Amino acid sequence: MSDDEATADATKAVNDWNATVIEEFRSNDGVVGGNFEGAPVLLLHTKGAKSGKERINPMMYLDYEGKRYIFASYAGAPTHPDWYHNLVAHPDVTVEAGTETYEATATPVSLEERDRIYPVQAERFGNFAEYELKTTRKIPVVEVVPKS
Repeated sequence: MSDDEATADATKAVNDWNATVIEEFRSNDGVVGGNFEGAPVLLLHTKGAKSGKERINPMMYLDYEGKRYIFASYAGAPTHPDWYHNLVAHPDVTVEAGTETYEATATPVSLEERDRIYPVQAERFGNFAEYELKTTRKIPVVEVVPKS
């Protein structure tokens, strides 16, 4: 199998998994089980950086000090997830959280703020601490601010 075929297979697997989680999320008023059991989960709608097509990704979030944060952990992979590149290119996003859907602006926080916020998530959900140990990159933290 070539590298391109392996990448295509991995992308299909992630897309299939995402589709299953998205369906469960929408069928259960924003509550999902499996890897996300008991965790706060939202659906982030981004616009493809190159394609301009809508992309939807389920992810955990942190509501902290009156703000909402998401984490480009990609399970500790060596590169940032595609959704992160998409929102850097197009920071206007749509968020589904529970039964609420709203328009928002997604902005990566400063390195100083990231180093303050990320440990809070890692303490609440230990897998985030593991992700940080698995990679040499600084996992970005993104603030999601609802539009008024």
